[in-house]
Amino acid sequence: MSTVGAAWRKRLAGGLVVSCQAREGHPLHDPVVIAAIARAATMGGAAGLRLNGEDDIREVRRTVDVPIIGIRKVWTPESPVYITPTFADAQAVADAGADIIALDATSRPRRGGERLDGLILKIKNVLGRWVMADVATVEEGMHAAALGADLVATTLSGYTDAGPAPEDPDLDLVRRLCGVLRVPVVAEGRYRTPAQVRAALRTGAFAVVVGRAITDPLMLTKVFVEGTKGIP
Repeated sequence: MSTVGAAWRKRLAGGLVVSCQAREGHPLHDPVVIAAIARAATMGGAAGLRLNGEDDIREVRRTVDVPIIGIRKVWTPESPVYITPTFADAQAVADAGADIIALDATSRPRRGGERLDGLILKIKNVLGRWVMADVATVEEGMHAAALGADLVATTLSGYTDAGPAPEDPDLDLVRRLCGVLRVPVVAEGRYRTPAQVRAALRTGAFAVVVGRAITDPLMLTKVFVEGTKGIP
């Protein structure tokens, strides 16, 4: 492990990573706005950030010094893989200032026939970045770690099969991954409360990612408005 990598690991260990993202059409979809949210998150104690796209990453990198997990979401009809699907996507977020590159490490086919093993190898050797593998199953996590992923995250649990995603975080997947992997396991996906974060850490998670429950006032307002309905 490099000296820089060891420093990132120390900073992230046992901490909260805040995902600051807003898709096109969302009122917060603006790099300056995302940067302000990211600064607020770090002031509140976030150990790291997860950001989407080179524009947001570049703007946030100018104002914070916590580790940035960078992704690039690209939706295409030819593949269900949309989280950093190609090396070009990884290079774009690395050039923007991401310290760690997260990517879809599920067993689903990638756009252009790109292979996961080659992608992880190039990110590490050409870009000199850590790789966080977003997976949905224990088998995918084991495969990604064997290919050289530095971190494995439960990000895609519940999102690769047909039908609605579960309501609660997949603590069982966190537990099972921690039981078989030597690389750190990051808990991500549907974490909404401090109690859920604590449960993941007690289960063995290295760090926990929380997104919309912290950074999306549009979604949060809808939840509260729903609570006002049906009152006689």
